Amino acid sequence: MSPEKLIHMANQIATFFTTKPEAEGVAGIAEHINAYWEPRMRMQMFALLDAGAAGFHPLFLAAAKHIRRPTAEAA
Repeated sequence: MSPEKLIHMANQIATFFTTKPEAEGVAGIAEHINAYWEPRMRMQMFALLDAGAAGFHPLFLAAAKHIRRPTAEAA
């Protein structure tokens, strides 16, 4: 998946949760990503975050700390 597409998807999820209190939004984003994004998508997301990719919604960045980082074997 292209980095732009992945960032767009992450930001769509974050936008949905902006109507919630911040803590609830952060938890909701992390729960959604952990439940529905396959390990390869999460690995790509973390690679982008680790490289300092721009464009992620601030609420998504807050939630990233609560998203499980997959192991190489899981991907």
